[in-house]
Amino acid sequence: MSKITNFNFMGARKLLGAMSILLVIGSLVSISVNFLELGLDFTGGTQIEVEYDSAAQLEPIREVLRNSAYSDASVQHFGRPEEVLVRVPPVDGEDKDKVGTNVLELLKAHASDVKLKRVEFVGPQVGEELRDKSGIALIIALGLMLIYVTLRFRFKFAVGAVVALFHDVIITMGFFSVTRLTFDLTALAAILAVIGYSLNDTIVVFDRVRENFRKDRGETPEGIINNSLNQTLSRTLMTSFTTLLVLAALALLGGEMIFAFSVALIVGIFVGTYSSIYVASNLLLVQDINREDFLDHDTVLDDTP
Repeated sequence: MSKITNFNFMGARKLLGAMSILLVIGSLVSISVNFLELGLDFTGGTQIEVEYDSAAQLEPIREVLRNSAYSDASVQHFGRPEEVLVRVPPVDGEDKDKVGTNVLELLKAHASDVKLKRVEFVGPQVGEELRDKSGIALIIALGLMLIYVTLRFRFKFAVGAVVALFHDVIITMGFFSVTRLTFDLTALAAILAVIGYSLNDTIVVFDRVRENFRKDRGETPEGIINNSLNQTLSRTLMTSFTTLLVLAALALLGGEMIFAFSVALIVGIFVGTYSSIYVASNLLLVQDINREDFLDHDTVLDDTP
């Protein structure tokens, strides 16, 4: 494939690499100080599903609950416009079995046509278990990807890929910490999807870098990486643009149930596309990648003829 652009991506690698370090440090500080606005999936609490005879207006419902003992409750549509999901965090000193009834009475005082559909309680122990297992799943996923990229390419490539993945995950979680968006299981699922997306984008670049190292014998390592990034740029931009179009539609029209999922993916795609260039590829140069790294026999997973 011929190079259709000639951007000097690596010319700004030190400046943007420093910016990435600052963003990661800032995200870690925010997560440590503010932590995350965890949803009921992790903290426990009560979910109440109610139904109205006509389309429900959410703001009056929120106002009713804000002026009650359930001021921290979240309200969103669930399914049809007539269906509403109320999520109530644990309230100290209150019987969890009465929360659903109490919320229904408050809503009936505001609108008599409301009917209770379902009440579900998520215990704090369940939330803690979900949180712990989610963190373990994230670490295992990153560890397996380190092994895969090492076998697929070389260890230097694996270091760049996994550091880029940590970079993407930390900055995306830092975004949730700073903005105080609710971080629930859908947001966690989005972060796992970001890991897959970012790794795929990085591997496309790495494939071209390896190919160019083998055939461009007169080029410097920095020039080879620049050429590889330019050659994959149109594919990267087209994939990112079309994916962002879908996610923007989901964020704007999909309702609150998948809003956190959509936002996490939007942030993750921006950060993941950037990290393929200025983290993963940058680290190849930091590790002094050179043609000698490709002189030994191909790895077992190398499909290059």
